[in-house]
Amino acid sequence: MDATLLHTVSDGVATVVVSHPAKRNAMTAAMWRALPGLLDGLAGDPAVRVLVLTGAGPTFCAGADISSLTGDEDPRALAVAAEEALAAFPKPTLAAIRGFCVGGGSQLAAACDLRFAEEGASFGVTPAKLGIVYPASSTRRLASLVGPGWAKYLLFSAELMGAEQALRAGFLNELLPAGRLDGRVAEFTAVLAARSQLTQAAAKEFADGRTDRDGHWEEQAAGSGDTAEGVAAFLERRAPRFTWAP
Repeated sequence: MDATLLHTVSDGVATVVVSHPAKRNAMTAAMWRALPGLLDGLAGDPAVRVLVLTGAGPTFCAGADISSLTGDEDPRALAVAAEEALAAFPKPTLAAIRGFCVGGGSQLAAACDLRFAEEGASFGVTPAKLGIVYPASSTRRLASLVGPGWAKYLLFSAELMGAEQALRAGFLNELLPAGRLDGRVAEFTAVLAARSQLTQAAAKEFADGRTDRDGHWEEQAAGSGDTAEGVAAFLERRAPRFTWAP
């Protein structure tokens, strides 16, 4: 099967699948280049309220397919551009992880808002095996996620970390038994799709450290009607019908 990025949209959830089974879903140069444009299109789709990133079959993503690069391409720059596009996606993002999540795969997972994994998954950041300086933005994102101690542990050693250890380190939000990942992701993304997009969009920017749009979100909250609808729905014991959209 060709190396490609697949995507579907259903019930408010966009699912992007990294598909390169011959190489454990390693990202080719073409896949790295295609991801920002794909994400841009999904971000602009009003039917999309949540994005799930996963891998085809039993592996999330084993990193970058170095053999696909041309002589003048910088693999770090390609990966960072894709990672930053994923981190900037304006709606909630969730990485659904099985098997290997290594190198560039860990970059993509770290750029998502949330990470759910199945037992048996493995995680690693491997530039120290190759004498590569890990990108500054990726290092800072990893350290923000798991703390400097765990970030150094991963970057200094290039050793793989098991799913239980990744959960303890804070890399994972949830760890599921074998066979339960898809059902839990579907259940949780349905919850996210039903919540206020206003709350989610503002919280994402605040949690990611943006400090220049506090006033913007106050204005959005004042004019949206979502708060009034949420309170009314609570008092009337019904599901809210939030209307704010980015």
